[in-house]
Parts: sequence; structure tokens; C-alpha cells
Amino acid sequence: MERRVGEIDGDQGASPVEDVVREVLTARATVDEHGTVTAWNDGARRLLGYTAAQILGRPVATLLAEEPAAADLPPFAQLPRWHGTLALRHRDGHIVDAGVLAHHHPAPHGDGDRAGNGDRGGNGEGGGLPGGGGGGSWLVLSPLAGQESRPVDEDLVSWSFTQSPCCALALYDTTLRLRRANAEMERSVGLAEGEMRGLRIPEIVDNDTGEISEQDMLRVLETGETYYRERYLRAPGEKREHAWSIFVSPLRDAAGRTHGVFLSAHDITEQHWARKRLQLIAEAGRTIGSTLDVARTAQELADVAVPELADFISIDLLTSLDDESTDHAVDADEQDPQARSAGRPLALRRVAHQSVLPGVPEAVVAPGEVDAYPGGSPQVRSLRSGRAVLHRMTEPVLAEWAVRDPLRSARLREAGVHSMMTVPLTARGTTLGVAVLIRHRHPEEFQEDDLLLAEELASRAAVCIDNALRYTRERGTAVTLQRSLLPQRLPEQAAVEVASRYLPAGARAGVGGDWFDVIPLSGARVALVVGDVVGHGIHASAAMGRLRTAVRTLADIDLPPDELLTHLDDLVGRLAAEAADPDAALTGNGEVAGDVGATCLYAVYDPVSRRCVLARAGHPLPMVVSPDGTVELLDLPAGPPLGLGGLPFESVETELPEGTLLALYTNGLTESRNPAVDDGVSRLRQALTRPAASLEHLCDAVLAATLPGRRVDDVALLLARTRALDADRVATWTIPPDPAAVAETRRNALGQLDSWNLSDVAFVTELIVSELVTNAIRHAEPPIQLRLIYDRTLICEVSDASSTVPHLRRARVYDEGGRGLLLVAHLTQRWGTRPTAKGKTIWAEQTIDAPGDAGKSD
Repeated sequence: MERRVGEIDGDQGASPVEDVVREVLTARATVDEHGTVTAWNDGARRLLGYTAAQILGRPVATLLAEEPAAADLPPFAQLPRWHGTLALRHRDGHIVDAGVLAHHHPAPHGDGDRAGNGDRGGNGEGGGLPGGGGGGSWLVLSPLAGQESRPVDEDLVSWSFTQSPCCALALYDTTLRLRRANAEMERSVGLAEGEMRGLRIPEIVDNDTGEISEQDMLRVLETGETYYRERYLRAPGEKREHAWSIFVSPLRDAAGRTHGVFLSAHDITEQHWARKRLQLIAEAGRTIGSTLDVARTAQELADVAVPELADFISIDLLTSLDDESTDHAVDADEQDPQARSAGRPLALRRVAHQSVLPGVPEAVVAPGEVDAYPGGSPQVRSLRSGRAVLHRMTEPVLAEWAVRDPLRSARLREAGVHSMMTVPLTARGTTLGVAVLIRHRHPEEFQEDDLLLAEELASRAAVCIDNALRYTRERGTAVTLQRSLLPQRLPEQAAVEVASRYLPAGARAGVGGDWFDVIPLSGARVALVVGDVVGHGIHASAAMGRLRTAVRTLADIDLPPDELLTHLDDLVGRLAAEAADPDAALTGNGEVAGDVGATCLYAVYDPVSRRCVLARAGHPLPMVVSPDGTVELLDLPAGPPLGLGGLPFESVETELPEGTLLALYTNGLTESRNPAVDDGVSRLRQALTRPAASLEHLCDAVLAATLPGRRVDDVALLLARTRALDADRVATWTIPPDPAAVAETRRNALGQLDSWNLSDVAFVTELIVSELVTNAIRHAEPPIQLRLIYDRTLICEVSDASSTVPHLRRARVYDEGGRGLLLVAHLTQRWGTRPTAKGKTIWAEQTIDAPGDAGKSD
């Protein structure tokens, strides 16, 4: 029956509240902010003898038997309520001591001025409330009857005890034996009061809750204090454990003597599980998505869900996510009714699972494996519908699934599964996979609240998994780009033995811009380069590629290290200017590229002179290991990082004995474990002194000794052990600036080739020597020098004191000259010029059949 507000049930049906409560039993009056009586009921008339017509509009102070002293008045304006006894004067003159309860109703905001400064009203007598009533009005109440105790009150107390629906109540005597129990307590323990009377609580509740509660009762008898605790108890016939808030307090008489113990237990199961769900959601927020690794993120979801929510969980992702071009495979199926109705199997990849049982016996597939789920399986149904579903094991759909997937259904039966939830993992409108949660050890079946909780956890995890998938793709693109920009294999050259390693940063940092290079130069020399672009990601990788290309181009024209870094500094400055232009710096996804900066170390080693020229731009110092095992940092001027502009770079030349080990690296090698760089340098120094079978093994040993498990920056390492050409593999002649000296020079060159057993290249070498020496005598300045180097190739170099660089030109039909360099270019593998301190050197290389390794020292 619908009940209106203000009505109760009675014998004659519903009756108004006023007819039940008998308004006349309470004296009620209202006083405004000026202290004027504005309302007066019949109960007030019975209390003081005034009718409403006689008192309305008069000051309330006229009802007081005497004016109170101002010091004795409370601050009425600040009080929400006041209660006490007032001496009031009856209309016939006698004094009435009335218990009064007054409620303050403050004036609406903005009415304060009217409350404090308005007209006094009434007949002009008196003022406001004594002591100042403040803004608003007062409702003044005084009971006329019902203050004395009645015999029926004891019955009300007894009935309220036995019939209380909100908590289980029990009374125990001083021997801690039960005397009374209400209906809720009887229901909670499954026993009637008569069956429990005279028993101790551990005898009624045969578990640790009974023992603990009796200990609390004993302390109550000893201390007289109330005790509180939360306990968990499963009522007879129920599967679910209930949470109880238990209070134990003493029962005292008027003299304070304790005559028993009162126990009240409130069922707070719903509040308890709501709190547990909030805690689980908070735990999920803290733990899920701690990394950008897909498998780890999925495992974090599994670890949160088990055992708090489920006894087993599996997380499977669509195999289409392995292909970057197919992010919406489920969406496509959903749009195709035939594909959906066909019920074809769907391939899913297991990324994580967890169980309360050791070894996860419920799982059919291992993480990383792919399995096909039948079209009618709960997993596929949930994926294609996009809805989370709660299943009981007796449902027909599960029976149909058992026929199509006998292995999984057998595992579920063996485990004793009684309920299951399938929850799709959906983020940003794309379905990524499905989570399956089951219970078999937990006695209670999944409920709708559990399904909502699972959806919340899956939603959080899906966003994190989607982020990880996106990052994995972007990182894979960046790594592929960077590795394609790095040397695929180191070039063959005879100056140094080299080994290298490049390791991208961990998932949090992203791919950086570290690079290294080995560049063969003319005259059997080699350039060694290591650099580091500021920042991480595709932009850093792209900037690295541009810088590496620039270094190789500048190295090809044989610029000294300090000049090369100066040109590279200009390039980085231009790249930074481009990045600072918002229109030019916009990327494909709308992001803006960051600032561009870099460090670099450039070294050129000559195996003929055994000397090395180095310069650096803000890069870590190289480490040199001498043949006797001594390790030291090579002292080089620091130089500014690339991109600052306008500051000079300095080169340093040093001699490196044959067999010297040169270690070039980026700061990720020495700063990954500890911000204290000196510690990393010390570890690197120790690692380089340890014996190793080869440079490749030494690279691995250095990385193992210096790097932590999770890197925060890219690492590039380049190790180079110097070689030297034997003196008998280099021949040098000084040539007088006389055309007649050309013939003698050719004879000297041919004689040297005979001593090297290189008669096969004598004809071409004679032409090259003749052409280059003749050009130097005619067009250059002395001193002129010819040098032949027998290495992997035969190198012919002619040096002079002129800075004029020759160039190829096409001679006309009747020209007598102009064909010499064209002939040299055609007959040699490569040729070029390089500047020297006093002029230039023109060089040409020829391939030879016999390797030059035999002429090198081991």
C-alpha cells in the first residue's frame, strides 16, 4: 500500500500525523529577529494562559518572570540551538518553571541588516531577545506532558530489544552466560534464544570469533570500558561470509555496579565489500600500467584480480594486434553479419594469467602462445558483443561450448568452477582482447557487483595495454629507424681492429640519438666517431641520421677534427632553428619537435705515423688502454656541445703505440647506474683491464660490468685496437721541381713495386705517378713528395705546398692536356685530395690481388 508522507498505519487506515501526535501536548511559539512573538499555539495557551490574540506582536521579554543579567545570557546569535529552564510568568501572575528547547533559524543571506536594524514591531515595548537574538527567528518549544516515566515504557524497552531489525543484540550476566537475545541474533547464529540461554559465547559460536568476543567481555567486566572490533562470520546455511561490527559494553545500575555485559553486532557486510572494492580499484590504479610493456601490464591486472576477486584469470589479446595495420579486427567482424553468424573460431594470444593454485593448472595455453576459441565460446561472444557477461556453469551456452572445446571444459570441471565472467578489454573504441575470471575455491558465486568491478578493472587495464601497444609500435619504428641509420656492418680497413655495441634505452626513456661510425680515409687512415643527440624518440633518431650523414660527408673531404666539428656545429644550429619554427617543426601527429643539441667525439688515426688526432664537442673523454695494460682518460679540451655556435674547438694529436686500445662511448654507459659519473668511469676502467678473448667479448664484458638491468639512456660503445704498417710497406721520395725528374720518379716507383712483388699493377701505377708528379711540377709549388703505401690497396700520394685543388674537366678534341685526372679516376678504385698543414695531398688507390695484411705487425 502506498503511504503518503505524514501518515501512519492505523486500525482505520491512514490518518494525518497531527491527529496522532496531539499538537496540544507541546507549547510552541515563534519569535522573530526583533524578539517579537509571531506564532502561538494552543499548547502555549495552556502553559501560560495567554491566547494567540493576546500575545502575538508583543515582545517575548514580557513573558519572563524577571529580566536576566546581560552577563548571564549566552551568545544567542551564534547558537544553532539553546535548551534550559526558564522562569516564565503566567497570565494570572504566578511563576511557571518550564523546560524549553529553542531552535535558531538564521535569516537568509543578505537579510542581516534588516535583522539588526529593523523596526522593533509590536506595541513598541521592550527590545529584541535578551542578549541579542541575532538574525533569523527562533522556534521555542516546551512539553506539557509525557515527562514522567510510565509502566509501559519498560515494555517499549523490552520490545525494542527483541524486535530491533538493525543489529543483533544479546545480554550476558556476570558469569558471561547468555540471558537474552533478540530475533536478529537468533537469525545470525541460527539458534533460538531458549536454545542459547545459559551458554557462553564460545559455546554458541564455535570459532575464534566466540573466543575473542568472550575475552572482550571479560575485559569489560574488569575495566568497565566498551570494546569494539570487526569480525567475519558465516551464518549457518549461507555461503557468504558476513562482516560484523561488534560492540561489547557493561550494564550498570544507578550506583555504577556492573550486573552484566551487553553485546551488539551490526552486519556491515555491504559496507565491507564496498570498501574492499574501492581498495581493489585503488590498488589497480597504483599497480596497473607501471610500465609500457604489454605482457607486464596484463600480468599486473591478473595479480590484482587474484585472489581478491577471482580464483583464476586469463588475459588474451587479439592476434591481429601483432599486425600494426589491423587494429579493428573485431569491429570488422561485428559489421559483417555473415562473419558473426558463422561462428568461426577466433585466434587469441595469451599474454597473462594467474591462479590461487600453484602452477596455474586451470590454464590450457602458456603466456605467449596462440589458441583458437570456438565461435560460440563465452570469450568470442563477449568480444563480438563488446559486453561483459556473468555465467553460471549450468547455462546452456556453456554446455554448447563444452562440446566445441572439450579440453577447456574438462579443466573447468576438474577445478570445480561454479561461476565465470568474461570481460572484453576495450580502449578508445577498439576491442583489444578479453579477460576471463572464474571461481572454484571461493564459495560464493560471482554477483552483479563483481561484474561491475571486473569491468572497472578491465577498463583501466585496457587503456594501459593500449598505451603499451601504441608505445611498442612507435618504439619499434624508432628502433628500426635508428638501427637503419647506424652502420649495418663496420667497413673493412687495416688501421684498427674494431668492435661495437648499441643498446637502446629502456621502455620509459624511449629510443635516443646515440650513434657511432668507422670511416676509412685516404692514406690508410681511419676516422672513429661517437655522438649523442639530446632527447629520445623518432625526432632524436632522425636528427642522429642527419648528423651521421654530415660527418661522413665532411670526413670524405678530409677536414681536420676541429674544423669538422665547427661545420657540424653550424648544422646543429640550423636544425635547432628549424625545430624552433612551429610550422616547420610540426610532426605528422600534431606534436612539435623539441630542441636539437648533440655531443660528438671525432678521432683520426694514421697507422703509418701511429699518431691520432682527436677533438670533442662536449662529449665524454675517451679511454686509452696501453699495450702494458695501463688505463687512462685521454685529456682533451672539452669543447662546447654542438648547437651553441660561435665557440672554437681544439684538436689534440697523440702517439698511440701499436696494440693500444681506444674506447669511445656515450654517457649512457657511465651514468646509467648512478648519477655520480666517476663511479661509472671507474667501472669502465676496471672492465677494460680484464683479459678477453676478442674485442667482441670485451664489449660484452664492459656492458655487463657498467650497465644496470633497466637502462635510462641509450648506450653506444666503440672499441678500436690500433695497428701499424711496417716501415718496409711505405716508400717516400722527395722530388725536385724539374720536369726531368719525372722519369727518375717512375723508375723509383717501379723498383719499389718489384720489391713488393706487385708487377701486375706496375703499368697503371707508372701512369698515375707520371700524371700526378707532372701536374705537381707544372702547377704546384715545392716541396713535392711522392709516397707509396702497400696496404689492402696500393696507395699513391703526391704532396705539394700549393693549396689549389685540382678538378676533373672534359678536354676538347684538339686540347694537348686536361686528360690526366680523368685517366687517373678511370684507372683507380678511388682518388681525391686532402688539405695538409703546408698545402695539399693528391691520392689514388688501386685494388691489388694480394692482401696487404702480411705486411702488418700482429
